[in-house]
Amino acid sequence: MTAGAQEPVSGDSVPTAPAVASVTLLTAEDYDYDDGDNLVLTWEPSTDDQPDVGSVTGYRVYRITNNGEPVAVADLLPGSQSFRVQDLLVDSAYQFYVVTLSAKTSAESMRTSVMLTEREWINWNLWNLMLITLVIGGAILVYIETAKRGKKLFIRKIAGLEAIDDAIGRATEMGRPILFIPGIQDMDDVQTLAALTILGRVAEQVATYDIKIRMPVSRSLVMTAARETIKASYQAAGRPDAYSEDMVSYITDEQFGYVAAVSGIMVREKPATVFLLGTFLAESLILAETGNSIGAIQIAGTARPAQLPFFVAACDFTLIGEELFAASAYLSGEPRALGSLKGQDVGKAMAMAAVVLGVAAVTLYSLTEVGFFKTAADWLQALFTITSD
Repeated sequence: MTAGAQEPVSGDSVPTAPAVASVTLLTAEDYDYDDGDNLVLTWEPSTDDQPDVGSVTGYRVYRITNNGEPVAVADLLPGSQSFRVQDLLVDSAYQFYVVTLSAKTSAESMRTSVMLTEREWINWNLWNLMLITLVIGGAILVYIETAKRGKKLFIRKIAGLEAIDDAIGRATEMGRPILFIPGIQDMDDVQTLAALTILGRVAEQVATYDIKIRMPVSRSLVMTAARETIKASYQAAGRPDAYSEDMVSYITDEQFGYVAAVSGIMVREKPATVFLLGTFLAESLILAETGNSIGAIQIAGTARPAQLPFFVAACDFTLIGEELFAASAYLSGEPRALGSLKGQDVGKAMAMAAVVLGVAAVTLYSLTEVGFFKTAADWLQALFTITSD
C-alpha cells in the first residue's frame, strides 16, 4: 500500500460506475447513387439516451480496418441514429460498430456484417434531367439534320441585327467611320465572344463598302482576337490589302479611363454608327449618351439586365439578353448553330407548357378536389425539381 492510502474495511464493496446500454439494431447499407465511396450506418439509440436520464454523452463510430484494428471515424451527439461514412475505397469490404459514451463508462455495440461498397453508374433520382436532356438533345439533332438538308428553319427576326446593313450603309453615305465597342471584359466572358461574332459580319460589310472602322478595346487579348477577326473578314471580302492593325487599338484596362478615351473618340471623329455589344457596367449610360449626342445610329446589346434600360433609352436598337448570343446562328445560317438555337426553343416551350399546365392543375384541384389534378400537378413539379442526392 502506498503511504496515506486506506485499506477497505472488511465486508465493504468498491463502488463501480453504472453500466450504460449499447445501441441496438446496427446496420450498414450502401449509399445510393454515389461513386462507391459511401456507406450509411443506422441504429436504435441506447435506452439510456433520454432527456430525463441524460447519462449518454454521445456516440463514437469505429471502422474495422483490413488488419482488424478499429479506427475512430466520428463522434456524434446524443440522439444520433444514423451516420454517413464517406471517403471509402471503391469495391472494398468494411465492418463497423458504435460505442455508446457516458461520463464514466462506455458500451460497445455488435459489429455490422461485412459490407462491400458499390459504384452506381446511373442516378435514377435524376430521371427528370435525363428525360429533359433527351428531349432537348433529340430536338437539336433533328433540327441540325433538317438544316443540313437545305430546309429553311424559321428564326424570329431580331431588329438590331436586321439594322446592321442599314447602319453600315448610312456610314458609307455620310463618309464617316464606324465605332465598334466590344464591352469591357476579357475573352473569358461569353458576351465578348458574342460581340466578336457580330464583329466578323460587320467587318466584312465594312471591307465591301471600303469605309473606316475604329475599335478601341480595354483588354489586350480582345485586341488580338479582334484583329484576327477583322483580318479574316477582309480576306473573305477579297480585300486583304485594305486591312490595317490600326483599326483595333488598346486603350487601358482601367474602366473609366477607357470610357473617357472612347467618349473623346466619339466627340472628335463623330462616327455615323456605334456598336455597343458585350458586357457593360456603370459606363453604359455614359457611352450611350455620348453616342446619342453626336447623332450616331447606335446598336447595343448586353446580357446584363441592369444596363438594358440605359441602352433602350439612348440607343436606336437593343439586343436584349440571349438575342446577343443568338447572333451567330442568325447571321451565319450555319446548320449546327441553327439547330442548337431551335433546340433551346423546344426547352423553353417545355418549361412554359409545364408552368401553364401546373397552374391549371393546381387551380382545378382546389376547385374540384379531384385527385387526378393533384397527381398531375405533383408530377409536373417533380419533372422540374432537382434532388440533391
